[in-house]
Amino acid sequence: MDAPHPNASAALATSRIARRVAAYAWAAPNTALGLILGIAALAFGGRARAVCGSLEFSGGRLADLVSAAPGPFSFCAITFGHVILAVSEDDLDAVREHEHVHVAQYEAWGPLFLPAYAGASLWQLVRGRHFYWDNFFERQARARSHGR
Repeated sequence: MDAPHPNASAALATSRIARRVAAYAWAAPNTALGLILGIAALAFGGRARAVCGSLEFSGGRLADLVSAAPGPFSFCAITFGHVILAVSEDDLDAVREHEHVHVAQYEAWGPLFLPAYAGASLWQLVRGRHFYWDNFFERQARARSHGR
């Protein structure tokens, strides 16, 4: 059996780094949108922290507006690329695993994610189903995060 090439582990590490850089670049347009919203949240008293390769923003007056919004416009957390926006840190703790599945979806779909997500919601409405709960991306996030 041949011994591994001395540069094999360096090549593997370089390949992993290149894949991560590509994933961040592919999701970057959505991340930029999330950063704009996150900076707005900070300007209105929100907080930010980096967790597992994503930036998380929570709290502040904008969070109060979101939690008071009617039905489909209210949420406890939403993801844009590598940015997760949440009403509170407790909400982030509760849904972090689910939102990180969405981060992976953004890495896979890149700038196509938001139109694909909207299309999946529209498709469920046309079929007489719920636009959020039956959306493919939400079902996948619930399944991969064990429903948390």
